[in-house]
This record gives sequence, C-alpha cells and structure tokens, in this order.
Amino acid sequence: MSFTELGLRAELLRAVADQGYTEPTPIQAGAIPAVLAGHDLMAAAQTGTGKTAGFTLPILQLLSTRPATGRVKPRVLVLTPTRELAAQVEESVRTYGKHLAIKSVAIYGGVGMVPQIKALKAGVDVLVATPGRLLDHINQRNADLSGVEILVLDEADRMLDMGFINDIKKVLALVPKQKQTLLFSATFSDEIRALAHGLLRTPKLIEVARRNSTVELIDQRIYRVDKGRKRELLTKLISDGQWHQVLVFTRTKHGANALSEKLNADGITSAAIHGNKSQGARTRALADFKSLKLNVLVATDIAARGLDIDQLPHVVNFELPNVAEDYVHRIGRTGRAGSSGEAVSLVCVDELDLLRDIERLQKLEIKVTVLPGFEPDPKIRAEPIINGRSGQSRGQRPQGGQRSGNRGGASQGPKPRSGKPPATRGNAGSQRSGARGR
Repeated sequence: MSFTELGLRAELLRAVADQGYTEPTPIQAGAIPAVLAGHDLMAAAQTGTGKTAGFTLPILQLLSTRPATGRVKPRVLVLTPTRELAAQVEESVRTYGKHLAIKSVAIYGGVGMVPQIKALKAGVDVLVATPGRLLDHINQRNADLSGVEILVLDEADRMLDMGFINDIKKVLALVPKQKQTLLFSATFSDEIRALAHGLLRTPKLIEVARRNSTVELIDQRIYRVDKGRKRELLTKLISDGQWHQVLVFTRTKHGANALSEKLNADGITSAAIHGNKSQGARTRALADFKSLKLNVLVATDIAARGLDIDQLPHVVNFELPNVAEDYVHRIGRTGRAGSSGEAVSLVCVDELDLLRDIERLQKLEIKVTVLPGFEPDPKIRAEPIINGRSGQSRGQRPQGGQRSGNRGGASQGPKPRSGKPPATRGNAGSQRSGARGR
C-alpha cells in the first residue's frame, strides 16, 4: 500500500513525500481511513511506529475540508503527557500541514505563558497541550474548548501513570460531548479500557502488535560490571567504538547530572535532561544532541517516550529501570522506522533481578558480555533497589496517582503498569517506510 491509496489530499501527500516516506506503517494504514471516516478510535501504538502521523494526517485532511468561520477556537485538542511529546506532535502538525492554512500551537509548562497566550488569543485550529498547563490557561480564560471537534489522548497510559486522570476529567468536562475521540496507548490495561468506555462511541479498535512483543530490529546486549566501574566502562565503550550519538538512561536526576559531568571530564561532550531542568535547557540539549554537537545525552525516564531522534544508533542503560516495561520504552528510542540500533545495558550484581524481569517480559535471554579488565568482583553482594537507591525492598513502590510538582513534565520514579509493553518498531529493510510523528 502507498499513501496515495489512503484518500489523502494532494497537499498532504506532497508533505509526506517531502519527508521521504512512501509507504504507511501498519498503524497508519489502519488509523488514517478510520479517522477520515469519522470513527472514534482506540489504538495500541507506541512512539516509533508512526502513530503521530497516523492521526495528524487525517485530522489535517478533515480540518481542510471543513474550514472554520470567524474567530478560530481550537477545533482539535491533543493531550500529551510530556512537554517533549507535545512539542513533537505540534511539529508533526506543522510538518504535514505546511501546504495548508492550518494554525497550531503547543502549550506546556516550564516556559513563559505570554507567547502561548498570544497564540491562543490570535486563534488556532490545533491545540497540543499537557494537561496541567492547559488547565492553567483555562483558569485564566485564555483557552476556550467549546469548539473542539476532535479530541486526541496521546499515550493515555502514560498520562494515567503520571497521575493526570483528574486533570483529564476536568478537560473532558469542557469539550463538547459530540466530537470525534482518538485514544492512543501502549497498553490496553483495565484503567485504559475504563477510560475508553466512558469516552468513546463504538470505537474502531486497532492493535498492530501482539502482547509483550519485543523490538526485533535492536541488538540488545548486557555488560556485567561492578557499580563503581560503570562510568569507566561506558567511557571505554564510547571511545573504542567511536560512538558519536549515544542516549544514556539513569534512574535519578542526580545520577544524570553526575554522570554527565564525569563524561565531560573524560573528554566526551555530554548534557543531562530531566524534570528539574528548565524547558529551555532541555530543548537546547536535545537540539545539540540531534545536530551532533553533543556525543551523549544523559536522561531520566522523562525521555523514555518523549524523544524522537532519527536513526539514533546507540541507547545505553547505565542503570536498569525498576519496571521492566520501561526498559522496552527506553531501548525503543533506537531501531525506529526500519532502522537497526544497539541497546547496551551496564548491569551490576544489584540489578540481576531487574534483568530477569526484563528477560521474562520479552521472553528473550539477552546476550551477556564481560569485557576483559572489567570483570565483576565475586565478593560484592547484591543490595536491593528501589527508586534508584540501594538498601530497600524492591517490592515497595510509590502509591499510584502521585505526581511531581512539575505539571507539564514527567514523573521520575518507577511506575506500576499493567498490560502490554511497546511493540516492534517499523519494518525491516533499507527503505524508509511510514511517516514518522516528528
């Protein structure tokens, strides 16, 4: 199938072709016709599958065929869990709508409200927002949702994990009951199904991946190493392998900062991004990383679903996440849209239980390597891990529904989940297929 067979207008096909895409991904092939037909949609889709273009393209077509009159209230509202995802969805709207007269804006926390207020007052067709900042604008009467025709909940499971359910309910009370609703989630957990039951009307169901499928295009490997030598080993792997673009995950904000500083001291250009960084600092760090001004971006799990980097070759788990599903989200930053990638995890004795959880989830035994000179000390005993720290029972987890104080950002702690982890990203082969949600 090609994009020309999906019923999209010429201006959208031109924008897709400008990005070098010729064939839709499975989620796009299923979602685009359903949205164009006016159906509500419940879709199992993860970042990297092309799901953002799967809803932006048909939405742009529907808006262009139903032009607004008078002062423009938002006609489409897209709710996202993180600032980075909001910015990327709005960029996708601009990318694919560049040949159409469609106005869009992304509003999220961590940046000034004045530019956002100006954009809202001037009128927009597509409003992409994190729930907290959107409610701030509504409370100040900067935003009017009474004209919303299409509502999109993007990464709905992530929003529930982060405790946004009350904010979402407040927003739902402000949009018209008669609208088209699209719900995208990595899992179809009981919580997601309950949300969908009260929100969607006889939705089309699209599930393009089987439960607990793994990322087949990613070469996964484990390096066993003592905790105190992880940074030294990481530096060696980056230097010896001449890795020019590496996304490294840590469990904590403090750990991300400390590792970035040590890598810079080793002569490897690095920056850290996490919830305590200003949005400007995070945006600059990501831009420098994409343009290869930085070799390494060190991130907490705020970036696990929010980053979209074309052909990222290497992801490193400096520390394994406490929740196995988060591992799959992390390594899914590479191996996207048909490209291959490498995911390396540095595993100390404390993390062997976490590794077994990950292997059980994937139904896959990951290759373990010990680099000469970095052999683990057999005398070191394991210490249980929770919230990124040793010495407490792994069975303890924070209560659900708690949020960090940053309303527009993402939570940092482990998140209990249910349901299905991310699925295979893209199709194998050298041809770029599927318009990515950029």
